[in-house]
Amino acid sequence: MLDEAGGITFVEIFIMGKFVINRAANGELNFNLKADNFQILLTSQMYSSRPICFNDIESVRNNCSDDSRYERKKTVDNKHYFVLMGPNGEIIGKSELFSSLARMENGIKSVKKNGTNRKVVEEEPYF
Repeated sequence: MLDEAGGITFVEIFIMGKFVINRAANGELNFNLKADNFQILLTSQMYSSRPICFNDIESVRNNCSDDSRYERKKTVDNKHYFVLMGPNGEIIGKSELFSSLARMENGIKSVKKNGTNRKVVEEEPYF
């Protein structure tokens, strides 16, 4: 949604999911895919450069709709989580831990819904 001047509207900022890039104190980057309710849906590994980080964001966009790209897993204490895999078999991102299989499946649905989003925000480091 664009306002009359062609900018992003207040509604879009608070309703749409987005990719948020964070910079660690050591200069490395990672991203989180966040839902419209600000919940973190998927977290990436750490990257040494911005272009590599953006490549994996694009990989999320290209692979998140394909159910075969999700590996469903369980911890030893029966918490559920998933990883999103790229076509090369490498992990693009990992979910939080879920208390049930149904909640994990809802998390995958949310990644499918929000993962194609074009919005990327780079947060300022707090150190």
